[in-house]
Amino acid sequence: MRQIKWGVLGTAGIAKAQTIPGMVEAENCRLYAIAGRTMEKALAYQQEFGFEKAYDSYDALLQDPEVEAVYIPLPNTLHYEWAKKAMEQGKHVLCEKPLVPTAAQAEELYAAARENHVLLMEAFAYLHSPWVAALKAEIDQGTVGKVRYIESQFLTSDYNLSNIRMRRETNGGCTFDLGCYTATMITWMLGRQPEHVKASAAFSPEGVDVLTSAVFSYDDGVKAAMICGMVLETEADKRIDQLRIEGTDGAIWSTAPFNGCGTMSYTIRKDGQAEEKTVTVPQNYRLEVEQFGRCIAEGEQPGVSEEFTTAYLKTMEKILKEIGY
Repeated sequence: MRQIKWGVLGTAGIAKAQTIPGMVEAENCRLYAIAGRTMEKALAYQQEFGFEKAYDSYDALLQDPEVEAVYIPLPNTLHYEWAKKAMEQGKHVLCEKPLVPTAAQAEELYAAARENHVLLMEAFAYLHSPWVAALKAEIDQGTVGKVRYIESQFLTSDYNLSNIRMRRETNGGCTFDLGCYTATMITWMLGRQPEHVKASAAFSPEGVDVLTSAVFSYDDGVKAAMICGMVLETEADKRIDQLRIEGTDGAIWSTAPFNGCGTMSYTIRKDGQAEEKTVTVPQNYRLEVEQFGRCIAEGEQPGVSEEFTTAYLKTMEKILKEIGY
């Protein structure tokens, strides 16, 4: 198995807590280079995780000809710039969600990927989970009949104002940070975008949305609802995430659907009976990195496709327009 030489642009919390540990586990990943805004930060990550090289600038890492693929965990407003720069340097790019705020920008980035003969994938780790695949299979094989309604929720603690999630200028707010999960979960399960979107939100004094709800309607009568928010106890690491799928012949209920690992479960309620099913799930970020590595080395298609990303971003744009954000 060929190992891909990876570079990581930035020392963000998601990289340290989730993605880099997943990269350590990934069998086809070689932790080659880390770049920080200072050499001190880069060296700290190099020592902790075992990167072969450390750089004090993102440009310096991109100029290293040995780097094959780059992971970008930078703030939302920097995704477009650094994804494009990386691809212009011939690097494959795995970029944190949301890739960009608009479908038009996503289309520009995918065009740049084709122009530079590299791959680009948005980093929705949870979509690589066998738990998600199991739920999708239940729907596709008609376990609960025809889906009539889906409800997806994701709420967390709120954050101190120093956190980029609480700043409008860095595309903070719950829709960008959490709504991308709920919107993509609904989209993944139904396999299509809604024809109609209605949304409302509550805002912080700084103008950042902290609680947003949206209703999706489809021309065949299917409905969906999502709610996302940063409203639980401040900096307490609390969360509510759950999924409910109602069909003509039954329902599927689950809690903690996003990026869970270990033994995960969901409950099928049908004919007055409840059946719990379990799925063994590896670390999601490992699965994501391994899948993208296979795309590079073996020609596999990205699990999160260009078509999926550009389509769901159109729905996100409708939500943001509805709430005036």
